[in-house]
Parts: sequence; C-alpha cells; structure tokens
Amino acid sequence: MADTRSATFALVITGAPYSSQAPQTALGFAKAAIAAGHRIDRVFLYGDGVHLASALCAPPSDEPHWPQEWAGFLEQHGISAIACIASALRRGLVNEAEQKRYQLPSANLLRPFDIAGLGDWVEGRMTSTRTLYFHAGG
Repeated sequence: MADTRSATFALVITGAPYSSQAPQTALGFAKAAIAAGHRIDRVFLYGDGVHLASALCAPPSDEPHWPQEWAGFLEQHGISAIACIASALRRGLVNEAEQKRYQLPSANLLRPFDIAGLGDWVEGRMTSTRTLYFHAGG
C-alpha cells in the first residue's frame, strides 16, 4: 500500500476548458495537493483536454483564462505537462516541430506545455503513486 502522507500524482485531463469543468477541477485539486505537501509529477492532456494547451484561446476579459492559469501554475511548480500528439494534431494544436513536419502556417502550443506520445504518459504512471482522471462528464 502506498504511503498517503506524501503522494505523487499524475493527472489526466480529457475535458476541454469552457465546455467542461475538468480543467478547473483538476487545477483546484493540483493546488490543494501541493499545498498539502504532495507532488504533481505530470499532467497529461488527452482528447478534448488538449485545448487547454492552446495559445490561441481568448476568453472574455471577465472570465478566467484557464490555459494561462494552468501555464502559470505549471511553471511555478516545475510540473511537466504533455498534450497527446494524436489528440493535438486532430484538434489543430501543434508545436514548431509539428508545424514544420506538416508544413502548417503557424504553431499554437502554449508554453510550458509540450506535445508527446503515450510513452511519456506510461512513464508518468510508473513514477507516480496515484493517477487521477478529470473527464468532461456527460
């Protein structure tokens, strides 16, 4: 049985910001976990969750900017955040490498998010004591 006094979490977010509660709930959990002395090993975005890593998101000024909220939190705590490459490409999210590879006019991946495959996800599951999924619901 894992030691619950200091857990290491891997978070999976599959719900998109502004159409699901998943990113907001996951960020609230991540902040509370760190405040309680736990560690977030990495965040993995899958399916519509990859929209959280878009640099082109522009919500109204009176609404939270979830991609920027997450980016600031990740940078502040040095947490790795990966967008599934297959989900990202299907939804029009690319970094500079994929932009060149597919000869697209621009890249739109928000830093510090990165694009990678399921191997990174598997590695994260192996190094974390807990894995939590934040789905879109429905």
